Amino acid sequence: MKAEGGHKTSSGMETKDRIRRCEEGDFNLPIGKRIYDLKDTTLIMGIVNVTPDSFSDGGKHYSVNDAVEGALKMIDDGAHIIDIGGESTRPGAESVTLKEELDRVIPVIKGVGERSDIPISIDTYKSEVAKEAVDAGASMINDISGMRFDEKMAPLAAELDIPVVLMHIKGTPKDMQKDPKYDDLIGEITDYLGGSIEIAVRAGVDFEKIIVDPGIGFGKTWDDNLTIIKRITDFYVLGRPVMIGASQKAFIGGVTGRDAGDRLWGSLGAAAAAALYGAHMVRVHNVPETKDAVDVIDAIKRESIERRA
Repeated sequence: MKAEGGHKTSSGMETKDRIRRCEEGDFNLPIGKRIYDLKDTTLIMGIVNVTPDSFSDGGKHYSVNDAVEGALKMIDDGAHIIDIGGESTRPGAESVTLKEELDRVIPVIKGVGERSDIPISIDTYKSEVAKEAVDAGASMINDISGMRFDEKMAPLAAELDIPVVLMHIKGTPKDMQKDPKYDDLIGEITDYLGGSIEIAVRAGVDFEKIIVDPGIGFGKTWDDNLTIIKRITDFYVLGRPVMIGASQKAFIGGVTGRDAGDRLWGSLGAAAAAALYGAHMVRVHNVPETKDAVDVIDAIKRESIERRA
C-alpha cells in the first residue's frame, strides 16, 4: 500500500491527512473496556512471556501464578495494556505446538482478567490461539507476522472486531537474523505494513483499530534498528499509531556491551527516544521505569506538567 503526495489509500484518507493525524496523535483507540486518547500520552504495553526461553525474561513468568502476579505488578506500575505470549520469537526460536501455547497463555489471561480490567493483548500469529485467548478475556491481537503466517487471522480479527497490532518481520523467527539485507529499509517495511493493512481491511478489520509496528530486531541489523527509531515519522504515511518494541534487545547490548537482562538503562534510552521521535506506544519489560521516562517526554512535548499527588 504505497502512499505518496495527496493520493488516497484504502481508508479513503489522503496521505497528508494521515500524517497530520499521526503527528497530532489524533486517535481514540478502543481496547477492551478502555478508550485511549493518544494526543498527549505514550501508551505502555507490558510484556509477559509465559515461556522458558525468551531472550530477556525466559522462565521469569513461566508458572501461571508468577505470570499473573507479574502482570498485575505491571498494571499497578502504570501499564496501559498487558501483552501475553506463549511462544518465544527470539532469533533462532523454534515454534511450539498449538496445545503447548494454549496451555501456557489461557490460564494467565483468565487469571489477570479476573483481577483487572486493563486490556490484555495476545501475542501470537496463530488464529486458533487468538480465538481461544479472546474467549478467555483478551481484547487485542499482536501478530508478529502482520497477518502473513496464518491466512485465517485477518478474517478472525474482523469477526472478533478487536484491535490488532500488525508487525513487520523479514523471514521467520528461526531465520530472521541470518544476514538481513534491505535495498530500502524504511520503504520496504512501509510497503510490508501497508500490505498487511490491506489484508486486514479487505477481510473486514476496522481501519481505526489497527496499530503498526516496524519490528525492531525482527530481521534487522543493529544499525537498522537505530534508523527505524530515528525515522518513526516516516511510517506516518500509513495513518495508524506506531508501536515500538525495543526493550532489552540485542542492538542495545551492541551499544552498551551489556547482556540480556542487564539492559534496563539502554532500554529506557530506546523507549524515551521512540516516544520523542514519534512512537504512540512502547512495548517494554520494565514498566515503572519506562513510565517515568515517557511521562517526562510527553510533558516536554506538551510543554506542561499534569501534577500528581
